[in-house]
Amino acid sequence: MKTAAVSQLKTFLSGYLANVKAGEEIIVTDRGTPIARLVPINRDETSIPDRLLRLEKAGLIKIGTGRLPEDFWQRPKPKDDEDAVLKALQQEREEAR
Repeated sequence: MKTAAVSQLKTFLSGYLANVKAGEEIIVTDRGTPIARLVPINRDETSIPDRLLRLEKAGLIKIGTGRLPEDFWQRPKPKDDEDAVLKALQQEREEAR
């Protein structure tokens, strides 16, 4: 469990929140005295497979909300001139046979 002074928390809030999202607890201190605890909100863990929860806690993935951003279909497509994604998908399918 990490601790963070109020001044540190204000300066590096995004980083601390990323740690909390990954499952870590943060104790907030004011002049060395603990005043608060930042903890992740528990979601309905029965609907999310254990392996995904472990990956999220390790900071390797972010579990989505199930919704696409409103402008998703207007965004530019990523460039893949060498069809690397398609080749990787085909290779994975071949190996699974």
